[in-house]
Amino acid sequence: MNNFKKRLTEYFDEFFDVVSTEEKNWTVKGFIDIYQNIYALNLDTKVLSKVIELMIFPVLAKFAHENNYKMVPCIEQNHYPDITFINEKNKDKFALDIKSTFRTSEDRVNGMTLGAFTGYFRNRKSTKNITFAYNDYRKHYVLGIIYSRNEIESEEGKIYTINELHKISSVIKDFDFFLQEKWKISIDRPGSGNTKNISSANSIDELKNGTALFTKHKDGKKLFDNYWMNYMTLDMARANDFEEPPYNNLETYFKYKGIK
Repeated sequence: MNNFKKRLTEYFDEFFDVVSTEEKNWTVKGFIDIYQNIYALNLDTKVLSKVIELMIFPVLAKFAHENNYKMVPCIEQNHYPDITFINEKNKDKFALDIKSTFRTSEDRVNGMTLGAFTGYFRNRKSTKNITFAYNDYRKHYVLGIIYSRNEIESEEGKIYTINELHKISSVIKDFDFFLQEKWKISIDRPGSGNTKNISSANSIDELKNGTALFTKHKDGKKLFDNYWMNYMTLDMARANDFEEPPYNNLETYFKYKGIK
């Protein structure tokens, strides 16, 4: 384990303290206005993810300060990565994307997207939609947050007073964290829909231990890079005079490359 990863994982207890009560429920109950009205939350994953990210941001800033890293947050929406950490001594750069997802069973989650497989991912000297060129980073990490949804009646639209705070149920609970390099938790399928994003494994064990698909092959990181740098959607394939993509999973990739 390199020094960056080792040191950042030492702050996981502080992440837990920020987001979780002793009963393992989320510490956030809703949004409050200047009149002390509290607006209950729903299970909108984008909202939950953003609030969690804001909550752990001070802990990440503390980590940077205490370990001599310059912390460079992303200033544009949908740019990569969420945060860049620069070692003050040797100037090594580490990309950190913060991702959250919910459990669908005891050992599986809904999955996450891990960034684009086009643009800066292919043109690794480009600074378009990325804080620094992809090749400038020593490592590309995902800080993952896993949680469970509370099975409660939806309180969306309900408004409480500050004195009724104890009556508001937490919409999520049972947090867990992991920190892994992107390639170690990737699979060979893009995210759902028309997106040009790499998809993650949905096995909690593979996410926490960094043992997803590409790690099971020789030169896994090199394989991951080559696979996704050349992956084509149907539209991309037709724009390059193919009737269909030359491959759509690792099995067909190996056939396409003539690898046995």
